[in-house]
Amino acid sequence: MDLKKLNRSELETLLIDFAKRWLAHDGLWFQQVEEAHGLEEAIKLDIGAWKKFTVLEAKRIMNILKINPGGGLSALKEALNYRLYSFINQQEILEEDKNKLTFKMIDCRVQSARRRKNLAEFPCRPVGQVEYSEFARTIDARIKTRCIYCPPDEHPGDSYCSWEFTIED
Repeated sequence: MDLKKLNRSELETLLIDFAKRWLAHDGLWFQQVEEAHGLEEAIKLDIGAWKKFTVLEAKRIMNILKINPGGGLSALKEALNYRLYSFINQQEILEEDKNKLTFKMIDCRVQSARRRKNLAEFPCRPVGQVEYSEFARTIDARIKTRCIYCPPDEHPGDSYCSWEFTIED
C-alpha cells in the first residue's frame, strides 16, 4: 500500500481501523488465555504484557513528538492524546493545577462491547494500574499515578475509569 496516495480522511480512517484491529487482537489473545488458564492467570499475563507494551508505546510517542524525558505533566498530557486508545475511546484530561492532572475514560470500547453483550465489566484495575503508572513514569520518572476508580470498582455513569497523576516541584 502506498500511503502517499491516500487523502487525509482515508489516512484518519486507516489509523482508527489500525487501533481497532490492535484492540481486537489484544482482546482475542486475552480471551484465549482466559479460556485455557482462567481469569486470574490471564490478568497476570496481561499485566506482564502491558508492563512492556506501555513503555514501548510511551517511548515511541515521545520519539515522534520529540518529547524529552522529564517533561512533567504537560508532556504526559500531550502523550496521552497519542496512545492507541485515544483514537478509539473517548477520554478527557483535566489539568487541576501545575502539579496534578486527572484522566478519565469516558467511553471504553472494551467495556462498551461487554455491556452490549450483557457481560459483566472487565476488572481492568490491576492491568490499568501497571499500564498508566509505567506510561507516566516513562514520560517522567517523577510522576506518581493513583487510581481514582476503575472496574471492578464502582464508578459514576459518565466514565469507566479515572486516574490521577501528580508531580512534586
